[in-house]
Amino acid sequence: MKRTFTISRRAAGAIFLAACWAIPPQPVAAHHSFAAEYDGAKPIKIIATITKFDMINPHSWLYADSKDADGKVTSWQFETAAPNILFRRGFKRDYFKVGTVITIEGFLAKDGTKTGNAQKVTLPDGKLLILGTETNPDN
Repeated sequence: MKRTFTISRRAAGAIFLAACWAIPPQPVAAHHSFAAEYDGAKPIKIIATITKFDMINPHSWLYADSKDADGKVTSWQFETAAPNILFRRGFKRDYFKVGTVITIEGFLAKDGTKTGNAQKVTLPDGKLLILGTETNPDN
């Protein structure tokens, strides 16, 4: 003869709540920190042409091409603040149009790739946009 075990929803809920209270709260870790990926001692300032802008979570990304003195093109990607932070600063989606030449200031990635953390962007009309997050240096 097989025995079956059943439990009421109320009892199951009580067991679940008891288990939750028994487990001490743990701090929630962020997805990463500025210092983990970027070098605050390696600032960068380049003039580049926008190729793409992705306004996505957790951080938006600005893609741009720069030319050196010999005309060689280098493709860059720059992490910026989250879209909600940019919107709160008065940012508008149409600030970045493909083909626009801008000046980007930020910090290089530690891994040596053509990646940076964009802190500031100056548009052709001189308008300065602050793109860094509150926890990044030189904000």
